[in-house]
Amino acid sequence: MDINMTDFMDLEDLDMLDTTRRPDRHRHRVNPFELSDEDFRYKYRFSKRFGEKIVGILREDLVHDPRGCPLSPEIQVVCALRNWARHEIQDDTADLHGVSQPVVSRTCKKVAEILSRKSREFIKMPTTLNEQQETIRKFRSIANFPTVIGAIDCTHIRVKKLNADGGQLYINRKGFSSINVQVVCDADLKIMDIVTRWRGSVHDSRIFRECRLKQRFEAGAFSGILLGDSGYPCTPYLFTPLLNPTTPQEERYNRSHIRTRNTVERCFGLWKQRFRCLLRGMFGDIETAKKTIVACAVLHNMAIDMREDVFSGERDSIEQYSSEPLVQRYIAPSIRGNIRRRQFIETHFQ
Repeated sequence: MDINMTDFMDLEDLDMLDTTRRPDRHRHRVNPFELSDEDFRYKYRFSKRFGEKIVGILREDLVHDPRGCPLSPEIQVVCALRNWARHEIQDDTADLHGVSQPVVSRTCKKVAEILSRKSREFIKMPTTLNEQQETIRKFRSIANFPTVIGAIDCTHIRVKKLNADGGQLYINRKGFSSINVQVVCDADLKIMDIVTRWRGSVHDSRIFRECRLKQRFEAGAFSGILLGDSGYPCTPYLFTPLLNPTTPQEERYNRSHIRTRNTVERCFGLWKQRFRCLLRGMFGDIETAKKTIVACAVLHNMAIDMREDVFSGERDSIEQYSSEPLVQRYIAPSIRGNIRRRQFIETHFQ
């Protein structure tokens, strides 16, 4: 149903004439960090220790707004955390914290912007030789697949339907509007690289082809390889499964590849279980949605580092949007990629 904004203007004009004193909802605002650990986790799906860590990182950036009703850094953080983790309507978050819905909206946007600006501190590929060797060691412990430095895939994050020019380009092959988000994760399910700028209609292979990470691999920045599904071309630094394995060695390669690459599917599932806004969709503007996705990636990595338990309350089908469930279009391997993969199988899977 279309909303006529002039109706709201009329209501606002009437409000100006109403001299009846309304109760001040802001007087009843309390510090959520005075809650018990159990109550805090129930309300925000994370531990109080985790919330305090976020406040400590963002405090200097979350200065009080001198206009209107200023919010403390603590209230700003928990408003965003509850909205993203529980994905409830913003009016409910507003009522819980004694603020208005527009304040919650602005607060979530502000926190997302700050976290996305800080993302390079928390989302990064291993760069030193020791870091890369440790990443490779952890991946090998999964299914004995050597030299893996990351698992790559894309997942669709639902956004509101756009009617403006180009809005149809956000519609993916499942028929809903989305951002196609590329992620590279490690064996601990941490996100090491993320790309959020592509519309839902764009294929995974194009996103990787045009990302900076590909350029870094081509420049020899990493000592290991990526594992991807058949939606990517096989290259000397990105190995895909064999379409039709015919030998015991090829079958061993495929089995090990599938088990090791599955890390990124598990990463998506955990990420979306922690942040229901990624599972159920975002309905603000596109730029804010992109920043919120990155912000949730930052918090996901922090949660892994802090060994945060996953909230065991209500559950959705995590697999519903954990990755693109459609059969991927097969991308033929490059000649160099095919040769490199063949040599790799002969060396490591005899």
